[in-house]
Amino acid sequence: MNTLFKALSHPVRRRIIEMLRKGPMASGDIAAAFDMTWPTVTGHLNALKEAGLVNPERDGTTIRYRLDISAVEEALAFLLSITGARSPSEEAQDRD
Repeated sequence: MNTLFKALSHPVRRRIIEMLRKGPMASGDIAAAFDMTWPTVTGHLNALKEAGLVNPERDGTTIRYRLDISAVEEALAFLLSITGARSPSEEAQDRD
């Protein structure tokens, strides 16, 4: 979980996550959105991959990245548990 929070701590990585919310993107298209070198963008994508936030998929010679929110859901559940708060799904179950 530490890797996840470290990955989310960088503004470029958060921006990449926002971009991927709209759907998978090629690594070249992601890199084109930033004014930085290709190796720097690759480093950010690797950090997101190591944190379990993105999944790379090869499409011929292109690598497309897809958002994977399961790691975020796990972290959110942890944060809710330490605050004593309840998730929206737990509250909905109580109403039913």
